[in-house]
Amino acid sequence: MSTDKNCLFCKIIRREIPADFVYEDDEIVAFRDINPQAPVHNLFVPRRHIESANALTEEDAALMGRLVLAARGHAAEQGFADSGFRLVMNTNAHGCQTVFHMHLHLLGGGQLAGGFGATR
Repeated sequence: MSTDKNCLFCKIIRREIPADFVYEDDEIVAFRDINPQAPVHNLFVPRRHIESANALTEEDAALMGRLVLAARGHAAEQGFADSGFRLVMNTNAHGCQTVFHMHLHLLGGGQLAGGFGATR
């Protein structure tokens, strides 16, 4: 597993920075967003440092599938999969990516506002 010594999410994965973890397996971790935009706002993050969606390769297809399935499974465990949730992945500056370690936002647990990215 490759990590970046200066990456915020790599530091969280290595437990150098505390986080409220909600899911972990061999390839993925998830933790609560520190600035939640919905009643449930968790970040699903590959353990391996991948800067953004633009850095993905064909070899990452299975990992990306597992990332989505882990988020969907967590939504089901929390009881809001059937009522609905949002999955968001921001890429680079114009896509509003602020931490350059690819991650998937899971937003749910209540009625979300309409529109792309609007959550309240």
